Amino acid sequence: MNKSRQQKMTVKIVTLGCKVNQYESDTILGDLKKNGFIFSAQADTPDLLIINTCSVTDKASRQSRQAIRKAIREHPDAVICVTGCDAQSEPHAIAEINGVDYVIGNSHKPCLPDGLDLKNLHKMTSPIILCEDILHHKFIEKAGTCTAGNRARPFVKIQDGCNDFCTYCIVPYTRGPSRSRNLKDVLNEIRFVSSTGAKEVVLTGIHLGRYGLDLSPASSLLILSRRILEETSIRLRISSIEPTELSDELLFLTVDSKRICPHFHIPLQSGDNDMLKKMNRPYNPEFFKLLVEKIHRLMPNCAIGVDVMVGFPGETEDAFNNTVNLVETLPISYLHIFPFSPRKLAPASRFADQVPKSVMKSRLIHVTQIGHSKKIKFYQNMIGQTLDVIVESQRDKTTGLLKGVSSNYVKVFFKGDDAWKNQLIHCQIETLLPLGNHTISVLGRPSL
Repeated sequence: MNKSRQQKMTVKIVTLGCKVNQYESDTILGDLKKNGFIFSAQADTPDLLIINTCSVTDKASRQSRQAIRKAIREHPDAVICVTGCDAQSEPHAIAEINGVDYVIGNSHKPCLPDGLDLKNLHKMTSPIILCEDILHHKFIEKAGTCTAGNRARPFVKIQDGCNDFCTYCIVPYTRGPSRSRNLKDVLNEIRFVSSTGAKEVVLTGIHLGRYGLDLSPASSLLILSRRILEETSIRLRISSIEPTELSDELLFLTVDSKRICPHFHIPLQSGDNDMLKKMNRPYNPEFFKLLVEKIHRLMPNCAIGVDVMVGFPGETEDAFNNTVNLVETLPISYLHIFPFSPRKLAPASRFADQVPKSVMKSRLIHVTQIGHSKKIKFYQNMIGQTLDVIVESQRDKTTGLLKGVSSNYVKVFFKGDDAWKNQLIHCQIETLLPLGNHTISVLGRPSL
């Protein structure tokens, strides 16, 4: 495995799961490039192959194991390093997969390149495991290498971990307690990605609304957003935020600034009050309804995405109908629907009255249809409007068209030259564009 100084090592990374994982993969790659590695997404024979896993659901965990085995099968000579949430939750099970060389949990992911013997990288006779109980781990956070990756809209992680312990959720056990990045470091990174030509930055975290509460002096998502607006010219997007943490001040700042994207993704999970209590969610359906209606009233074009879980233990037909009735009446733009997935670290996996899979599946189909109708209606309302769109660096593989994302999260396709890529353009929306498999988008006509 050792190469001469003239022969640089190659690295390939496979990333599953959330935006935070995607950001961390970019940072790991940046650190490895500083150590002389060459990154190639299509590398046929990488020296090092990293699989950044997810375990938020049983399906995600299975997909992570499949990705590990596929990597080993396709690249038998590569050093295989498995990291991420599945590596954190079940490190020894992953270490038993023949061909894995390193298992590095989230407790050690911030220092991942340091955990590899980069000067003597080779296949191991038995895997090295770097993983500790993350709930009590003393984190040694360090500033990673700033990198915009290849994204037209790069992610910047500002926070990690969660203190809420929703009864269905494994995340606190795989990500640890809530902790925030230094405000100065975040601003420096955003200035960097702006200097690379990025027109938008997406703030990401596990629990964004708790940003800054653990810092000294304390800060907040509102303070950070104001500083970004004051000190940069980049467009700002806030990813998923809890309903109780989307303050009036943040909403008014979004309305007034014109640079914070009118797009909020807000977890609901259930429209039934009893289910929310069993889930340990700190709000009721009426609170959620009033919040969504307020957002829509302040910003009629705002994209409002909502997470919904079906099949939580004890979810009766009446409880499910309460969820259906609520989401049908709300002015939302799209739904992310998840079937309940028992995770052994989460208390709900041991709750009585588990919902049969057949019932869960039918409920999933029902709510998915509602979400599809909501998206069509939202997109129809955009026809004739001119939206600000950031064009992605890759064309759509199926249609060959350029594609981009508007400030209010409309996926726009259009004809045009490659010179449009990575540019912020104005695009008049002309018609809906069905893409098959219940996927919908819009066609637009661009202008600079």
